[in-house]
Amino acid sequence: MRILVDTHTHTNVSTHALSTLLENIEAAKKKGLEMLVTTNHAPSLVDSAHIWHFTTIANLPKVINGLKHLAGAELNILDTNGNIDLPEWILKRMDVLIASIHDPVYMPKSIEEHTKTWLNVIKNPYVDILGHSGHPSYQYNHEVVIRAAKEADKCIEINNHSYLVREGSQEICREIALMCKKIGAKIVVSTDSHFCYDIGDFDVAVKMLEDIDFPEELIMNLNAERFINYIENKKGITLDFSKSVG
Repeated sequence: MRILVDTHTHTNVSTHALSTLLENIEAAKKKGLEMLVTTNHAPSLVDSAHIWHFTTIANLPKVINGLKHLAGAELNILDTNGNIDLPEWILKRMDVLIASIHDPVYMPKSIEEHTKTWLNVIKNPYVDILGHSGHPSYQYNHEVVIRAAKEADKCIEINNHSYLVREGSQEICREIALMCKKIGAKIVVSTDSHFCYDIGDFDVAVKMLEDIDFPEELIMNLNAERFINYIENKKGITLDFSKSVG
């Protein structure tokens, strides 16, 4: 199994990340990726990107230094109602939107409340991907949420970074992947990179997926063509790769 699109990456616009956009793009090219998605943190985290960052990155050509590139954001889920922290006029301009729970913004609650939170996030038409939901402090009813995600054509993220920084995520991520396999829900596999040398390193997540014989047809970012088709069909848009820079 080889993943050719990294759907969740950060630049030093989010200041706890360490690399520039161009450093990430060059790293992705060296790893043989076909596409990179930049998804800096939305404004509710203390060191997140300024709101103007998202309008600027949305205006970039979709081919940079020969690599396909999509503009995205990692939205913060604010409450049980599933509210997120970018206004609709920006959401409309982004190619890819991940919604994630971060503990500085949303403190842990009960399994029932976490389940309600994700179900409300799924109702948001702009959200494409449910981010790193395997955090052990934010457990939820996997079957209920993943069935709802499948019905709404949202992807569940399998986040390689979680294995490194979120202790206890390993078994939960495996359970989530098994439920996605059982239900036939779509997933993406991401690095959540905060440093350019981590771009394209999906090794731990891929090994887990191979161990459970996860169907490759459910992995939407296996290659650029599949991910482009997923985004275009979901949003009812045509992505324009005719313009390039570099």
